[in-house]
Amino acid sequence: MDGIMARKIVITSGKGGVGKTTVTANLGAALASRGFRVALMDVDIGLNNLDVAMGIENKVVYDIVDVVENRCRPKQALIQDEVYSTLYTMPSSHSYDKTSVTGLSIKNLTDRLAQSFDYVLLDCPAGIELGFHRAVSAADEAIVVTTPHIASIRDADKVFSLLSTYDVIPLGIVVNRARGDLIASGDMLSIENVEELLKKHVIGVIPENDDISFGNAMGRTLYGVRECFALLAENVYTGSRKLLDCTQPYRGFFGTIRRNIKKRV
Repeated sequence: MDGIMARKIVITSGKGGVGKTTVTANLGAALASRGFRVALMDVDIGLNNLDVAMGIENKVVYDIVDVVENRCRPKQALIQDEVYSTLYTMPSSHSYDKTSVTGLSIKNLTDRLAQSFDYVLLDCPAGIELGFHRAVSAADEAIVVTTPHIASIRDADKVFSLLSTYDVIPLGIVVNRARGDLIASGDMLSIENVEELLKKHVIGVIPENDDISFGNAMGRTLYGVRECFALLAENVYTGSRKLLDCTQPYRGFFGTIRRNIKKRV
């Protein structure tokens, strides 16, 4: 790679269930669709589900713990995506000896992968315990995923405070499960509200979408939900801040009708 190391980005949040794995999988796919070489690492050891989100759970032979404990080479644990040839996933382990995987071992593995890829995305465990610190210490940059709810915003704020103690550049916030109808009616925090509360830029807006939930349940990456993740990938790559306006369909006269219909459904 002409001596240029990959960008090592951890995708994290203050709590579980906000969609870190969804963002990791789809950001990886969007970057790979641009021709970048992307490695996804599931660092949520013991509670892993990135392999399910990527639809590769039946292909797993070796996992991240096998690599750390020298039972295989990193290349043997990487599983190539069926759609994008430059996208690979290193699955986590369902069970492991907690003493065998340290922050240093994850950092060393990330650095090894960085020699062969343009991006290494680390799917971070929920919360701010040991797993969080293991993942963050291996990265150079961080994306914090939140939902537009006060409890989630508070947790994200704690994460940004912790990130400031590491040598990690916070790229910004991804707001997941944004309801355009509720934001337009003032019943949900707007993107501007989130930025004001966290004092950080939003670099991605992922609307609440049945296709996304269905995709997760079916164990496949969500290539049909392209626009919001394509914009996120562009923002990560170029530093721009182009955001999907999920309120647009719910503004004006016809937008009000759509909002009222959605409330009744």
